[in-house]
Parts: sequence; C-alpha cells; structure tokens
Amino acid sequence: MTPDPFVSSPTDVAVDAALRAKEPARIAGMFDAIAARYDLLNRVLSGGLDQRWRARAVKALRLRPTDTLLDLCTGTADIALAAAPSAGRVIGVDFSQEMLRLGLDKVRSRGLGHRVTLARGDAMRLPLGSASIDAAAISFGIRNVQQPDEALRELARVLRPGGRLAILEFGLPTSRPFRVLYVWYSNRLLPAVGRLISRHASAYQYLPESVSRFPAPEVFGRLLQANGFPHVEIVPLTMGIVYLYIARK
Repeated sequence: MTPDPFVSSPTDVAVDAALRAKEPARIAGMFDAIAARYDLLNRVLSGGLDQRWRARAVKALRLRPTDTLLDLCTGTADIALAAAPSAGRVIGVDFSQEMLRLGLDKVRSRGLGHRVTLARGDAMRLPLGSASIDAAAISFGIRNVQQPDEALRELARVLRPGGRLAILEFGLPTSRPFRVLYVWYSNRLLPAVGRLISRHASAYQYLPESVSRFPAPEVFGRLLQANGFPHVEIVPLTMGIVYLYIARK
C-alpha cells in the first residue's frame, strides 16, 4: 500500500528495519517488552473504545455453545475472554510469550481455564488441524503478520466449511477534517503517551506507521476473497478509525 498523503511519520524515534519488515522474532520481542502495560495503553489510547470494538466483533461471529473459536494474535486474551461465554471452546494463539503469560493470568482469574486454552504459535503456520474450528477472530493483529495472505490461507485451512471470521484492524477516517485530527493524534500524541507509559522507545511509533502502510479496506477485502473467503462484509467503526471485516469461508 502506498503511504497515505495525510500521514507523516514522526522522526523523533526511529522504527528499526527489522520491526518495519515485521520479522516475527522482532515483533514478538516488541510485544514481550510492552506486555505489562499493553491493556492499560489500549484503554487509555482508545478512550475505552477498544472493548466496544471487540464486543462488536464477537457479536458478528454469531457464536453457538458448541462452537470452537480460534482467537489468533490473542495477545492478553481480550477477545478470547469476551467470546468465552458464547462459545463452547476458545483457543488463543500468539507468538509473544509474555503476552500469553498475562493472558493466562486473566483466564485463570476469571475461572475460565476449562474453556479457554492459550498456545504459542505463528499465524502463518497454525498449530491446528484442517477444518477443526468453527469461527476465528483477529483483533488488531493481522497488521503485524509478515505475510498476511499466508495467515489468511491458514485460517481458511483450519476453518470448517461455512466457518466465520471477524477481523478488527485500524484504518483512516473517511471524513477529511476528522482524518487530519486523527492523523495528528496518531502520529504525535499517541507515540508520546505510548512511549511514556510503556517505556518502550519505538513500539508506539511503529503503530501509526504500520497503520499507514496497511492496505485500504477495499484492498484488504479483496485479499480476503483471494485467500479463501469469498463472502466479505466491511464495516467501518467510529468514523473509520477501525474497520470490522466479517468473512465466511
């Protein structure tokens, strides 16, 4: 994707080449480093909207009590926990060990260890059998996968026929005035606050840069269709700050 002309990258903190290239070990290391403050930053930087977005994604999956859900790039297991009351079983997969550790603490504290399983794994090589799950979700994680098309093909492989997929990912507002304000916030205020709270030099510099390089909604919709999901609905949330992609195998 060509960088958006409205988006100018901050220059006070550099994003290193390995992070920009989304080398799995580098991305995992970044999330390990910010894991302890990840949930706090999600709430602060989104004004609490992140929980509402995740609830919308879970609702879109129309989960049944007998369903097995894959929460890919589960992080600290927010989607897994939100979906647990509706699904029969939830499997969360992530490649950040520290994020998984904190997610497991949350699962156990809620007494959901019998319904939610967390495992370390790569989105491009899922540790699951073919046609073994009923639904899948990715919450703000597909942007961090080095080869998103490979991850989508893997999701299509592990989903049963008719399986449902919900993906949340950041976008850029369609309203020009709001877009200008949002770009200033994401390129200036967000990295500064993120750096202050996370104490990580480049993680929240990487965030707006990775958003600006992510495919436009219609382009990502076509990528879904080309990799096993012929039925795709694209839903803008909060004036296009976030997009919900609802797909069916």
